[in-house]
Amino acid sequence: MTKFSDLNLNPKVLKAISDAGYETPTPIQAGAIPPALEGRDVLGIAQTGTGKTASFTLPMLSLLARGRARARMPRSLVLCPTRELAAQVAENFDAYSKYLKLTKALLIGGVSFKEQEAIIDKGVDVLIATPGRLLDHFERGKLILSDVKVMVVDEADRMLDMGFIPDIERIFGLTPFTRQTLFFSATMAAEIERITNTFLSNPERIEVARQATASETIEQGVVMFKASRRDREGSEKRKVLRALIDGEGEGCTNAIIFCNRKTDVDICAKSLKKYGYDAAAIHGDLDQSQRTRTLESFRNGELRILVASDVAARGLDVPSVSHVFNFDVPGHAEDYVHRIGRTGRAGREGKAITICSPRDEKQFDAVEALIQKEINRLENPVKSEPRKSRAKVKEDAPEVVKETKTEAPKAPEQPKEESRSKSPSRSRGGRGRNDRRDDNNKVVGMGDHLPSFIALSFDERRAG
Repeated sequence: MTKFSDLNLNPKVLKAISDAGYETPTPIQAGAIPPALEGRDVLGIAQTGTGKTASFTLPMLSLLARGRARARMPRSLVLCPTRELAAQVAENFDAYSKYLKLTKALLIGGVSFKEQEAIIDKGVDVLIATPGRLLDHFERGKLILSDVKVMVVDEADRMLDMGFIPDIERIFGLTPFTRQTLFFSATMAAEIERITNTFLSNPERIEVARQATASETIEQGVVMFKASRRDREGSEKRKVLRALIDGEGEGCTNAIIFCNRKTDVDICAKSLKKYGYDAAAIHGDLDQSQRTRTLESFRNGELRILVASDVAARGLDVPSVSHVFNFDVPGHAEDYVHRIGRTGRAGREGKAITICSPRDEKQFDAVEALIQKEINRLENPVKSEPRKSRAKVKEDAPEVVKETKTEAPKAPEQPKEESRSKSPSRSRGGRGRNDRRDDNNKVVGMGDHLPSFIALSFDERRAG
């Protein structure tokens, strides 16, 4: 069996690997590190959770051990699709370079430009960045990419989903043609294939698993859910989610819950907290400092449940996530593989449960077609009461006692003239159709409270 000591890595890097407790490389690491150390381009294809980050981190550190960076001219470049993944790559460099005198810079959104520029000005050996923030610094004239010797593109298929491919192509054009390129992806879409053919030179292709397959250590299940009414779908679905978490009992030590929409992430997290679950949300609209704190709490075991959008589906390495719950079936079948890949990492066992509503069945069929496996159907843990038919509801309804109309006692008859005059005049002219006057032109039938001036005739009023 191959060991790290057999891979011709720098002795100081090997010492850091030993300190981290690793002896044996994963298949993708064993396949990618030797050609990378030889200076060849590498195209690595492997499912998430197989150790792709160390596949480029370790050979890069060995290659950069000698030499020194110049101001604003990084010697290597690592591109990541999300801030969280970039921060995780930076942590890997810190862990494996602790015996080397190498510097790094992390360029991500949500952090002050001035702080980042101050680090770049001193010169960095390793530059880890998201494409947008990297181009922002370049356009400001704060960054020169003509000295990049090694360029890494991590999670390339996620870059495609997020619309970063034009930025990637532009960045490739800003780096030297003689650079070494390490390209890693979990899937190989046609667009990714085109880029590798354009920008990689005779790469060593390492594919350690069938494209877009889930780890065999992950137990998968699905609950086919149908709401009793459309307007109750959200609340009933959250009730099913809570029942699934409770059903796992103590075996669910921690979990990530994935939602398709950011609004659902917030609603789901608030609902879980309302019912006493230790949960917090993370998605792209949150402040970077808040996202970082939430992730740290989850990694440290202080937070049990992380409710996330797909921003957390790629590359985040939390070693011992026991469960993944898909509150929604992802819109892209490939995202299902990346979501459930947060559990069952590094040979551990994990469990992934999906809630599928009728409108998501088409996407779920695509998931099963992609992974070439039928996912086990689980019984809905929430027993829904059968809807009663209208006839049944009518039978079960409490008997309504009909009220019989009782005739009110008749009032003593009044003279016609008096009874008709009881309604006050409502017409604009001041005299209603029911007004009656006697022979002396006086109003009658108004009662004892009649003001005296109303009883005056028109001639008497004018005379007054």
